[in-house]
Amino acid sequence: MKLDETHSSLDRELAADDPWQLDGNPFERERHAQMLRLSLSNGLIRNALEVGCAAGAFTEKLAPNCDRLTVVDVAPRAIARASVRTKQWSHISWVVSDIEHFSRAEPFELIVVAEVLYYLRDVAEMRAAIGNLIRMLAPNGHLVFGSARDATCRRWGHAAGAETIIAMLSETLVEVERVQCQGESANEDCLLACFRSSNRSSFPFQSQS
Repeated sequence: MKLDETHSSLDRELAADDPWQLDGNPFERERHAQMLRLSLSNGLIRNALEVGCAAGAFTEKLAPNCDRLTVVDVAPRAIARASVRTKQWSHISWVVSDIEHFSRAEPFELIVVAEVLYYLRDVAEMRAAIGNLIRMLAPNGHLVFGSARDATCRRWGHAAGAETIIAMLSETLVEVERVQCQGESANEDCLLACFRSSNRSSFPFQSQS
């Protein structure tokens, strides 16, 4: 799927009351509970980044546990909906950007990126996005990743999913824990993984032109 078609599809889905059933589906509630557990494995977070907020279902859970939270999403409608949902917190910064070009000088102790990277056009773009994320991860910082599996993502028309991206992340980061979440339907099968930054200072993958 082309990137502009993906953005249009996301925008249409975000118009629904509960896009992707993130609030009402037991599978999604369990996925978010596990993501939060992995995110809080080191306690309160001083500076966190959430990549891809949808309508703010997970942002609402993560925000109370952070001193500062930056949320980046490529879809303005997602940012608008999530910011309304979490308006009680003033320590959240909102950025409309794609993850390949987003940057911050101050590193993040925690980065959460779930159900996002498979929307990129190909594996080369996924590698570039991962490299950018790792460059923003603080020493001893944690990255929590989640995605539908490779086979599911390819069935949806994407280039790759969880297994491929976990292998990329493992080239530079240390995997701490992996969790499988599975629901009743074939589409409800995802992997979550928590990674810790290692002593290696640079990401080995280069984007391909």
